[in-house]
Amino acid sequence: MAHKSGFINIIGNPNTGKSTLMNALVGEKLSIITSKAQTTRHRIMGIVNGEDFQLVYSDTPGIIKPHYKLHESMMKYIETALTDADIILYVTQPDEGSYEAGVIEAINKSGVPVIVIINKIDLSNQPEVESKIREMEGYFPGAEVIPVSALLRFNLSSVFERILDKLPAAPPYYPKDELTDRSLRFFVSEIIREKILLNYHQEIPYSAEVVIDQFREKDDITVIAAFIIVGRDSQKAIILGNKGNAIKKLGVDARKEIEKFLETKVFLELTVKVRSEWRDDPIQLKRFGYEL
Repeated sequence: MAHKSGFINIIGNPNTGKSTLMNALVGEKLSIITSKAQTTRHRIMGIVNGEDFQLVYSDTPGIIKPHYKLHESMMKYIETALTDADIILYVTQPDEGSYEAGVIEAINKSGVPVIVIINKIDLSNQPEVESKIREMEGYFPGAEVIPVSALLRFNLSSVFERILDKLPAAPPYYPKDELTDRSLRFFVSEIIREKILLNYHQEIPYSAEVVIDQFREKDDITVIAAFIIVGRDSQKAIILGNKGNAIKKLGVDARKEIEKFLETKVFLELTVKVRSEWRDDPIQLKRFGYEL
């Protein structure tokens, strides 16, 4: 049997559980999962290998209307995902009410095979799910529509089987022992950013960026120093909290998760820096790894 390989790019609006789906399909926690929208800012790849196949899943930022250059960069990942995909997984949910017509039109014009995933069916009922299936068949004529619960891992085997059916014959794109295209530093920064999303409210998580300044692996401990970048002094004060209590809790939560991820003891130092309106500054965005 010929070897199959391909890029399976995951696209959809925020809050549809795209990252939960990606992590469930890969079997590892690679993308941030929180109840807040816009948690994925970069394109993150997760690689699944079998004896005669390689699946390269790609989680893209949720579809949003850009308000900052940061958002424009996030939307460029979606454009790229349409050009290099072998299969597109378009993720929605039963109670989702609005869609970006331009994105749907671009997907249909791309000629790439589409599998529509209706996620979170565990939070819905059968009539609502059946109605959403008919609606999605109207948006994506000829596409397969599969209802799932990524959180409960329900019906993911059907998704896997359909992907294998549509996968083109090709050699593996990455070494068979690789899990992702991202570095340890990247995932450490994402863990810290996830804890910011969980510990702070309102605009703070969306105004913060995490940059790893130091990452030193020793025999029995990994020493990590990270900068938390915010746009204003008032945001820095909120990150620090009264007598530094908020950032201490953030550091403890992040360190515990990083230790689980790296499977070693970690010393974590967090410093907050103000970079005025960094979300609209092309130079700073490039420094933080965003493509413009």
